[in-house]
Amino acid sequence: PAKGEYPEGGRGFLPKLRFPEFRDADWRHDHVGNLTSITKGKGISKADVEAGGSIPCIRYAELYTHYDEVIHEIVSRTNLPKEDLVLSQAGDVIIPASGETKADIAKAACVLAEGVALGSDLNVLRSELYGPFLSYLLNSPLRHHIARVAQGDTVAHLYPKQISQVRLAYPARLEQQKIADCLNSLDDLIAAEDRKLEALRRHKQGLMQQLFPRAGETVPRLRFPEFRSAGNWRRDHIGNFASITKGKGISKADIESGGSVTCIRYAELYTHYGEVIHEVVSRTNLPKEKLVLSQAEDVIIPASGETRADIAKAACVLAEGVALGSDLNVLRSDLYGPFFSYLLNSPVRQQIARVAQGDTVAHLYPKQISQVGLAYPSRLEQQRIAACLSSLDKLIRQRVRKLETLRQHKQGLMQQLFPSPEHH
Repeated sequence: PAKGEYPEGGRGFLPKLRFPEFRDADWRHDHVGNLTSITKGKGISKADVEAGGSIPCIRYAELYTHYDEVIHEIVSRTNLPKEDLVLSQAGDVIIPASGETKADIAKAACVLAEGVALGSDLNVLRSELYGPFLSYLLNSPLRHHIARVAQGDTVAHLYPKQISQVRLAYPARLEQQKIADCLNSLDDLIAAEDRKLEALRRHKQGLMQQLFPRAGETVPRLRFPEFRSAGNWRRDHIGNFASITKGKGISKADIESGGSVTCIRYAELYTHYGEVIHEVVSRTNLPKEKLVLSQAEDVIIPASGETRADIAKAACVLAEGVALGSDLNVLRSDLYGPFFSYLLNSPVRQQIARVAQGDTVAHLYPKQISQVGLAYPSRLEQQRIAACLSSLDKLIRQRVRKLETLRQHKQGLMQQLFPSPEHH
């Protein structure tokens, strides 16, 4: 698109980026209620979803887990009678009617197909505007305006009356289609990258099941040629070859961007780090004498978490001198740290999860970890396995960065292709 001009003579505010052929065309402004009819979907419970159902259906929670602005393929089906359902027309746009936060609730998606059953917690917008364009427009910076009109604190609600009062700007249908096609092609690229990333992650999981022995066994199914005649792996309890201590308190308030000491809090294991921690994201100014500092290749495991599966997540801290938070178990051993971390995240992870205690909150104590039995090979083989998996992790990190760059590019493009709602 070419740079748009700020129009004169009372014409409506235009987006910053325009396709050359539409540079001189104006956008019209109106309330959503004057452009669309807004109705509600009709009840489809989780129990009503059946894999072999005769009717494709969409439940509101799927907007957050499965769909972007344009819904090409429907993932769920139901066998509910058609007369009990609200069925889509081609190009309908749906917005959740309730959600946990006001920001979440203002998420729109266009249903390309007709005859799709739409669940009860969905607002259904039907208009003469091009469906995919309307969906992208509602997810542009205009989304913040829609979020502001939502009601409720614990649960946010979005009613047809509120949506109808939101003002938006739109161009002629040809320009609508051109904008939607541009963003849709970018979405196709993002989806393709996402599939490649998912394929890499599945490959890694499969490889880890092959490179480490099954429970109770001492030889993996897949072994590098130079170690095939090296015999069985040595089997032992973790407590016999690793010391297990606890980290020491670092609260969220103790994190400072310019802090003198790098630090890791347990929640970051789920949001920032894989099996091997190359770069530490947080810092603190707490005095070193009040902290537990890592030695190179320490392996950390959360000491508590919401579920037993979550809690059994290990990571190797490559650097020494990193402050480790109080809700972390710190394992120090003669094993090669990255290998030890991958091993603990292999099927061994299920064994660790099983020894965790508690229902509402799961706890993992040093004594429990120390009793878990596992097998390990010579240090050279440990390093070879870790190097193989680390190279795969590097590839995954590159894909994640590429995907993030594409998503940021899309967000930037949407801010340019639609007028600022502040000027409506």
